[in-house]
Amino acid sequence: MSSIIVRGLDDAVKQQLATQAKEHGRSMEAEVRDILTKAARRPHIGMALLSAVQEVGGVEDLQVPVRDDVARAVEFE
Repeated sequence: MSSIIVRGLDDAVKQQLATQAKEHGRSMEAEVRDILTKAARRPHIGMALLSAVQEVGGVEDLQVPVRDDVARAVEFE
C-alpha cells in the first residue's frame, strides 16, 4: 500500500477533516483515505457523456446554431 504526504493544507481544511472523521467514528487518516478513494473512482463526467453519445450514434448530424450576439461586460455600480 502506498503513502502520500500533503503539505500546505489549510488549517481549516484539516479541522473539517478531523470533525468529519469524528462524526464517522474513524481516524482522520481513514477519513482522508475514504475521501480520496471515492474521488479517484468517480467516473469522469466528460468521458461518461462521450460514451453515452457514442452509444446513440454520435452527434455528427447535430445542428449547432451560429452565435451572432456580442459578449458584453457586466457593469457594476
